[in-house]
Amino acid sequence: MIEIRNLSKSFGQLHVLRDINLSIEKGSVVALIGPSGSGKSTLLRCLNLLVVPDGGQVSVNGREFVFGAGHRLPSDASLAKFRAGTGMVFQHFNLFPHMSVVENVMAGPVTVRRQPASAARAEAMDLLDKVGLADKAQMMPATLSGGQKQRVAIARALAMKPAVMLFDEVTSALDPELVSEVLNVMRSLAEEGMTMIIVTHEIAFARDVGDSLVFMRDGVIVEQGRPAEVIGNPAHASTRTFLSHFNR
Repeated sequence: MIEIRNLSKSFGQLHVLRDINLSIEKGSVVALIGPSGSGKSTLLRCLNLLVVPDGGQVSVNGREFVFGAGHRLPSDASLAKFRAGTGMVFQHFNLFPHMSVVENVMAGPVTVRRQPASAARAEAMDLLDKVGLADKAQMMPATLSGGQKQRVAIARALAMKPAVMLFDEVTSALDPELVSEVLNVMRSLAEEGMTMIIVTHEIAFARDVGDSLVFMRDGVIVEQGRPAEVIGNPAHASTRTFLSHFNR
């Protein structure tokens, strides 16, 4: 489903990603962990081209992009179509404050896919039911809790029928008592076979749900493997140091 080869990215003199190589099979869940500034979020943004890499190549669901000198990105319309198939949920919810919950979820299918409003609304209601928020459909985002907003954001991403879902520390801004309601939705998606890449500090969740765990530091992949093995018996000192800060 996803192939990353020799991916690199710098911001000025800061090398954020250094020769990243990673293969992700369809239906698998990959958890990215590591300290702040290790390049995890930049890697996610490179996968749906919100950030354009300096070199290397990325293939997502059969669509391949090559970066570096002599290579150009496709048109804005082609990029929009590609991003529609690569759903991304951010740490901050980014809901449209002037739209109701159901309008937020149906906005993408109506404006990007040109889906009739009646069909988009029906599918949006199904997705809100899926994330446990059908009863909040007519409410405005400002009236929701952080956990509810994040679940709406997940429903909004799913409305575009993505082949891949990218989650960028989606629980880190939530109060502790709201984290589980978001993780439960993500757990259900994993059980349904959604291909997912999750940047997270929820180590127990990564161990229980992930098929693979990737530890990044200073822009490189230090260690990867099955979550229980990496968490229970990390091979590298930097991985051990990082995991020592968590109750595993």
